[in-house]
Amino acid sequence: MPVSFAAAEKAELLATAEALAELARGTTLAHFRPAGGIGAENKVAGGFDPVTVADRATEAAMRALLAERRPEDGIWGEEQGVVRGTSGLTWVLDPIDGTRGYMSGTPTWGVLIALSEEGDTTPGAPLLGVIDQPYIGERFVGGFGAARVTGPLGTARLAARPARALSEAVLFSTFPEVGTPAEGAAFARLSRQVKLTRYGTDCYAYALIAAGQIDLVVEAGLQPYDVAAPIAVIEAAGGIVTDWQGGPAYAGGQVLAAANADIHAAAMAVLKG
Repeated sequence: MPVSFAAAEKAELLATAEALAELARGTTLAHFRPAGGIGAENKVAGGFDPVTVADRATEAAMRALLAERRPEDGIWGEEQGVVRGTSGLTWVLDPIDGTRGYMSGTPTWGVLIALSEEGDTTPGAPLLGVIDQPYIGERFVGGFGAARVTGPLGTARLAARPARALSEAVLFSTFPEVGTPAEGAAFARLSRQVKLTRYGTDCYAYALIAAGQIDLVVEAGLQPYDVAAPIAVIEAAGGIVTDWQGGPAYAGGQVLAAANADIHAAAMAVLKG
């Protein structure tokens, strides 16, 4: 697996990630907030996991661009599955992370783009990540020396905030019901010890760690395309992302994202019980 890149290849890979984000911006916004709201299909029985025409069109457009610019790379996408490559690199795509929010008209969904090492059954370690929020025009990029946010307030370097007591921490999760009953109970223990718990922002919560605004995101039951880009962006900003036991999180499942090592250790101790 590749461990180093020449400067020119890093620049080309960063440019490809930015081009994918620009393309996804246009495609997602073309379908966003139509009169009467956007419809969605349900992908699961016994629950609700929506997919819209925008999810599918956006991933198809990104795949077409990669076929032109990086045909040797693999692709791991939420909507259209896995294509193996020959370069040892895999693009991990979530065309709309937060489809429930997207179909409801909220501005906290996002496009997730990551470049990862190729893995056997899941993508490997992420090397580069983009979290893009098209509606407010904000983009977080981390990896290959980049750690920046560009948006309505201009461009700034990403830097996760320094350590503080767990009692002063801000914790986010997408759903109040976190994973299994046992996982939910562990999350509830942690929530009782922090200053503030907020829900429902999907990938944007991870971006807020990288931007130095919050301390923790804790989730369970995630897929690789949910976490690859956030891992790269948060790590570039100086934060930490692991599973609840401190191991790698890029395969999905349990995720503990933290602004720094101290708050990570404190949260993990509570989650372990």
